[in-house]
Amino acid sequence: MTSAPGRRSSTFTRLLRHGFTDPSDAERFLDSPELAPVRNDPVLLDALGGTADPDLALHGLVRLLEAQETATARQELLDTVIAAKPLRDRLLGVLGASAALADHLARHPRDWQALVTYEPRDLHPGVEEFERGLADVTDPVSLRVAYRRCLLSIAARDVCGTVDVSQTAAELADLATATLRAALALAEADAPEDAALCRLAVIAMGKCGGHELNYVSDVDVIFVGEAAGGADEDKALRAATRLASHMMRICSETTVEGSIWPVDANLRPEGRNGPLVRTLASHLAYYQRWAKTWEFQALLKARPVAGDLALGEEYTAALRPLVWKAAERENFVADVQEMRRRVVANIPAAEVDRQLKLGPGGLRDVEFAVQLLQLVHGRADASLRSGTTLDALKALAAGGYVGRADAAQLDEAYRFLRSLEHRIQLHRLRRTHLVPEDEADLRRLGRSLGLRTDPVAELTREWRRHTTVVRRLHEKLFYRPLLDAVAALAPGEARLSAEAARERMVALGYADPAAALRHLEALASGVTRKAAIQRTLLPVLLGWFADSADPDAGLLNFRKVSDALGKTPWYLRLLRDEGAAAENLARVLSAGRLAPDLLMRAPEAVALLGDGDGGGLTPRSRAALEQEVLAAVRRADNAVQGVTAARGVRRRELFRTAAADIVGSYGTESQPVEADQGALVDMVGGAVSDLTAATLAGTLRAVVREGWGDTLPTRFAVIGMGRFGGHELGYGSDADVLFVHEPREGVGEREASEAANKVVAEMRRLLQVPSADPPLLVDADLRPEGKSGPLVRTLGSYEAYYRRWALTWERHALLRAEPVAGDENLGRRFMELIDPLRYPAGGLDEDAVREIRRLKARMEAERLPRGADPKLHAKLGPGGLSDVEWTVQLLQLRHAAQVPGLRTTRTREALAAAREAGLVSEEDAEILDEAWVLATRVRNAVMLVRGRAGDTFPTVPRELAAVGRYLGYGPGHAGDMLDAYRRTARRARGVVEELFYGGL
Repeated sequence: MTSAPGRRSSTFTRLLRHGFTDPSDAERFLDSPELAPVRNDPVLLDALGGTADPDLALHGLVRLLEAQETATARQELLDTVIAAKPLRDRLLGVLGASAALADHLARHPRDWQALVTYEPRDLHPGVEEFERGLADVTDPVSLRVAYRRCLLSIAARDVCGTVDVSQTAAELADLATATLRAALALAEADAPEDAALCRLAVIAMGKCGGHELNYVSDVDVIFVGEAAGGADEDKALRAATRLASHMMRICSETTVEGSIWPVDANLRPEGRNGPLVRTLASHLAYYQRWAKTWEFQALLKARPVAGDLALGEEYTAALRPLVWKAAERENFVADVQEMRRRVVANIPAAEVDRQLKLGPGGLRDVEFAVQLLQLVHGRADASLRSGTTLDALKALAAGGYVGRADAAQLDEAYRFLRSLEHRIQLHRLRRTHLVPEDEADLRRLGRSLGLRTDPVAELTREWRRHTTVVRRLHEKLFYRPLLDAVAALAPGEARLSAEAARERMVALGYADPAAALRHLEALASGVTRKAAIQRTLLPVLLGWFADSADPDAGLLNFRKVSDALGKTPWYLRLLRDEGAAAENLARVLSAGRLAPDLLMRAPEAVALLGDGDGGGLTPRSRAALEQEVLAAVRRADNAVQGVTAARGVRRRELFRTAAADIVGSYGTESQPVEADQGALVDMVGGAVSDLTAATLAGTLRAVVREGWGDTLPTRFAVIGMGRFGGHELGYGSDADVLFVHEPREGVGEREASEAANKVVAEMRRLLQVPSADPPLLVDADLRPEGKSGPLVRTLGSYEAYYRRWALTWERHALLRAEPVAGDENLGRRFMELIDPLRYPAGGLDEDAVREIRRLKARMEAERLPRGADPKLHAKLGPGGLSDVEWTVQLLQLRHAAQVPGLRTTRTREALAAAREAGLVSEEDAEILDEAWVLATRVRNAVMLVRGRAGDTFPTVPRELAAVGRYLGYGPGHAGDMLDAYRRTARRARGVVEELFYGGL
């Protein structure tokens, strides 16, 4: 512009007003030949003035125009900039915020056209759109060019405010996903023989996995590999490692087009010291045995993104349950807190005040606080399991785990800090989390965030305000999660401060004091009579809960029961007036999952806990149970209603038995711990077996009544087998049975058989129909010919089969046979039929003994789960149930014909009879009995604690501690319990070696 001084002064002033910091330079650029056609166009100047750095934007535009290959191309660009506002805002916005992307456009001058499209689908592209943008790449260089082209569109939407910071972060993560896929495809194309050998899954971790990536960040990954097409596993893993390494280099190495970003696999098991690629089984084994708390925290964000996505989904599905058990680890909260403190301590002193990510009040404070709350509360609330920080924070607020006002402030602060981080990195596309010190940089950042009056001062003020908010709320959520949770714990009286309440809860062993205090608030706040009674109960209840391995669960379950029964007049009166009821309830609710689950399905069963002398927990006899069940069946309109009623009785009585077992194992103030552990085992086994028999009797009656009226065309009996016949059922045991029938006079064989089979099928179906009551699985696999044989036989068929074909294992199995339901006379005749088989007059010959020993060895080899520690397997391990029972049963087969006391289906009775007959020494019998009782108790404990059957000690520390508490071991003594079990089992195995495998 060669104008008069007055005009120059006017232009200079106008440029200053539009935000240019170097008007002289700007004038020179505007006078350049490239901008000559539009230099006086007010639209251009206004658009430049709206950018983060007008000087940078103008410089970038001139460079882009200079780079156009023809005058036509240059004119096309100018015309589009002036005429198309969306393109103008996008292009100039990017040029004013990112010198690095301006450099890219100068090198690839046609890429500006990537910003022209302004369709609705262009507003929120995902992985599929980015994959299309990378579809033509042929090598690492073209991948970088295409990546930057896609990045242009993301940056344009970001700086123009078309999307918010969370959407930008998600788009960056989706672009990273598409880029990893393209890089892996290039690696596979270079080594097709490696690709053919293996399945390789790429798992995104960190911010990429959480769908919240920065512009420039390490992309954290974990690799999972498996053999493909029957290939050798070692060769497949080597091939997968080569592919993974090549993929990482494609993304990370510097070329003429620079690099994309580093791919970091250091979050893998064993970090840099571990193999780059592992199989899924290897990953699982590592996380189950060796992983530290921070590794489970990292897995919150694990997400399959490239390679074999099915394998990736298998990986996340396998590890997800472990993530949500991480909070159960010993010292979990302390570990997480220590990790955060360690991160802050490692920041160089000169950078602490400028660290946007790791410093106090920075991004990491928000992320750590959210992740801690996710890991603590996400165990029970699946809505909290998002890998994205802001989504998780929103879910925490919605679930009441974080105050809504606190969550809103954290959300605002996190968005501001992430936006600032994005704009810092976007300028040079460099990985940094430091707020710059240069005033020009601060000015550009402030303007990019919409702070235009005094950008530097406003930016500094907003940044400090938000870090102060984060620091305050982080400490509130992370270190003092209780604060005002129970302000109304005792209205009108002196009460604990919030901090003192928290300290008390922690001291009592509550892993989640915030949730505990919320439960207390819900139970005890207010001025109602109900709240007043709760306030008198809770102090002592809290102590009882704390005497368990899981006080948090005890309090939560108590709240659920109270919510269900709180309006019932007798409930709180029962707890207040009968001390035994309150303590019994506390023990039951905090001992594990089974008893509370049974109670929650019918909370009125809490009344069983109320008999002060313990009579309410005494199991009922089989006769009483049958009488109740059969009466309920008679009142029912049909078989479904009848069996539903029978299953309801079963549920209630299972709860009664479990409660009696727990109270006897824990002890209460009014009832000491049961000294005779064998008595508890016998109580559970007898009660559950009687209950199962009554349930089968009622089900049989209901089915016959609906299908045939009062009389079935054939006499029908159910024979208990295995633990059922031995009165030794556990809480999770199936009912092993045989079915026998005998046609009534005048009824044909075929009609009788059809009727009997229909009865069996309907009984089994109705007992497994999904409902609020636990199913009863009826297993008839011990019948003649096993699964290949008919489900039901006539008595004559059994007689013919056993006379001609009975195998040693079948004679062995019949030792436990006992009628449990149906026609009593038929059941008795069946016993008469099988007694000579199971109690043979001449005992067993040596061939039969060898066959039994061989069968036992094969069973142990085939049934012991892979990876299980045999020494801790209560059923099949050395000195476990199988060892003791087979030893006793071999004695029965050999000597029961001569020793009447051995003719029993019960293991402990048979062992006592063998001792009295001199077949086993006093000491050996005591060792075997102790081992059998302990192994049975372990199985019962696992079911009570976990809510599902198991034969081995739990691996989760809290569950292991709960099993220990049931077995009489205090906190911190789980190791002593395992040592004691091994010692007991080892001694029993020594006796078994002598009696079973030795000289019997």
